[in-house]
Amino acid sequence: MKRYLSLLLAFAFLCSNLAFADEGMWLFNEPPMAKIQSKYGFQLTQAWLDHVRLSSVRFNNGGSGSFVSADGLTFTNHHVGAACIQQLSTGGRDYMKTGFYAKTQAEEPKCPNLELNQLVGIEDVTAKVDGAVSPSMSTAEAGQAQRAAMAQIEKDCSTSTGLRCDVVPFYSGEVYNLYKYKKYTDVRLVFAPEFGIAFFGGDPDNFNYPRYDLDITFFRVYENGKPAHIDNYLHWSRTGIKENQLIFVSGNPGSTGRLLTMSQLGFLRDVDYPARLAMYKRRISLLENFSDQSDENARIAQEDIFGLQNSQKAIAGYQSGLLDDSIMSQKTADESKLEAAFKADPKNAGKTDPWQQITDAMNVQRKIYPQLSYVERLRGFASQLPQIARILVRAADQRTLPNSERLREYRDTALPSLEQQLFSTAPVYKSLDAVLLADSLAEMQQALGSDNPDVQLVLNGRSPADAATDMILGTKLDDVAVRRKLYEGGDAAIKASTDPLIVAMRAIEHDALAVRKQYEDQVESVVRRDGAEIAKARFAQSGFTQPPDATFTLRLSYGTVQGYDENGKYIPYFTNIGGAFQHSSEHDRKPPYELPQSWMHFKRKLEMKTPLDFVSTADIIGGNSGSPTIDQKGELVGIIFDGNIQSLPWNFAYNDKQGRAISVDVRGIQEALRKVYGATDLANELLPPLPPNPYQ
Repeated sequence: MKRYLSLLLAFAFLCSNLAFADEGMWLFNEPPMAKIQSKYGFQLTQAWLDHVRLSSVRFNNGGSGSFVSADGLTFTNHHVGAACIQQLSTGGRDYMKTGFYAKTQAEEPKCPNLELNQLVGIEDVTAKVDGAVSPSMSTAEAGQAQRAAMAQIEKDCSTSTGLRCDVVPFYSGEVYNLYKYKKYTDVRLVFAPEFGIAFFGGDPDNFNYPRYDLDITFFRVYENGKPAHIDNYLHWSRTGIKENQLIFVSGNPGSTGRLLTMSQLGFLRDVDYPARLAMYKRRISLLENFSDQSDENARIAQEDIFGLQNSQKAIAGYQSGLLDDSIMSQKTADESKLEAAFKADPKNAGKTDPWQQITDAMNVQRKIYPQLSYVERLRGFASQLPQIARILVRAADQRTLPNSERLREYRDTALPSLEQQLFSTAPVYKSLDAVLLADSLAEMQQALGSDNPDVQLVLNGRSPADAATDMILGTKLDDVAVRRKLYEGGDAAIKASTDPLIVAMRAIEHDALAVRKQYEDQVESVVRRDGAEIAKARFAQSGFTQPPDATFTLRLSYGTVQGYDENGKYIPYFTNIGGAFQHSSEHDRKPPYELPQSWMHFKRKLEMKTPLDFVSTADIIGGNSGSPTIDQKGELVGIIFDGNIQSLPWNFAYNDKQGRAISVDVRGIQEALRKVYGATDLANELLPPLPPNPYQ
């Protein structure tokens, strides 16, 4: 299969007019070397690719990052590190508000539940996964056989290497790669600026440009109680970037839908996105009201509000792509052309129509969507403690099954990461949990109906508010020792438990697993089988002109640093520190445009022309937050923290006319570390001073 894709990649060079020049979140084992060489005259080498791959890290909470020193220093966004920053903000300290800097390694506090993954190897295992399926199997049986094969491959890999091993399907399952990760679970906070400068401009400026944000955080990874020695890390650029310069982005984009069928896109447009947007609006209002009640409420809800507002804008932007007639008409035409070619190929005579099969699967998903979302995926239990209860109840049962028969998230190789989250010492705020649970139970009751059996089992004649109060006040799952005892006690301990959240999760488990099985058998397995057929047809028609959709695995994007035109006005490619002060003044220095006191105090020391943020045409999506922006020398010139609003339709179709990725510039970071925060040791670790010139 690897040779097959390599041949297709060579063919893609001849067909490059079929895709935008800089489009693509490319696999590191299948980079577009010919395209980059042709357009930019730059030859990617295997040594360059290996160095960048090994210098990149994935954050288990949904972001990206990179190693930036030999002593384990790790770089990501403030909003990627915010959960840890908030979790460490106890005892009257609020590092989100004040920022944090550990002047010595002894002062670096450990994050309760961060896991970082370094991709150390990739192996094509398509033949092994496909070999588990026989022609006589039904679609559901084939799906189960593939999942069992994936679990076995992962277990064998982990046992033999000690690494985290994940089998990742691409092109709906036409290709399977085994990703091998080194895990770091001792991750300590080194530096974070104030929320006020990390998210300067707040929600109004989010997904917009120009921006003036210092959205950065530094961590350090440890092994055996000492800073980890890192052989591959990104060196800090001394010169930064300039206009029209070629740059690369190495990160873990979460998911895209560029290769989905029209029926899959229709499901997102008509069902999933509208439901999510309504939920976000409801929850944001709820949490804003909660925050208004006290300063402490505002502190503990801040990260949830930020996440919900960010998701609301992102999904609205994705939806705009699906409502764009030009995008959808082009996709319809492309699909019709591909389907006609498939049916005209004699090799496909007698085969079922894969597009129709996926359409039928989407009809099933529409029918089960409410039950799947609220009961199995816990949209009806939108707080921390009920989700802990679900893990405990489900893990007790799943661990009694053979590894090959378990749900993917409970396979042997997944348990260490799950246990790290389960036994995290991160604080749990019952007051916030009670408010969220009451609202989500009410939403579930409205969506499923008061006569729904699972709604009745959970509420047991109570109102959603009363049920939530009873469960949150009565549970002891906020105690890590209680969680550990239940987990280690297994099925017997869970069955004997009278904890109200355990009782609630036990009550709905049968129906939750039933709708999960229906989804896996009648939706997921169908999409995998027939999506792979469509992928074959696409390869046959146009070659390997598009990388697979994003899967929260490491990808390489590229593009150029350039501004754009908007509403008849040219938007320059960079902003500077002086612009942040001007932007603040234009909004009367009121939140969210109030610069932190530290910036006001040291304003006179700052060089106002220092670049702060810049934009590029690099292809990104959610999950790329924290990705290093790299020049041709492999040096760090910036860090991705956002895209503009015009980039959000990239989820389905890339276009670089106005869409841009936004990075923080390394020059602005150095200026702030040295002149605002007095973090000279950290700045020197990133960029050691040049030795004096003896001839000057």
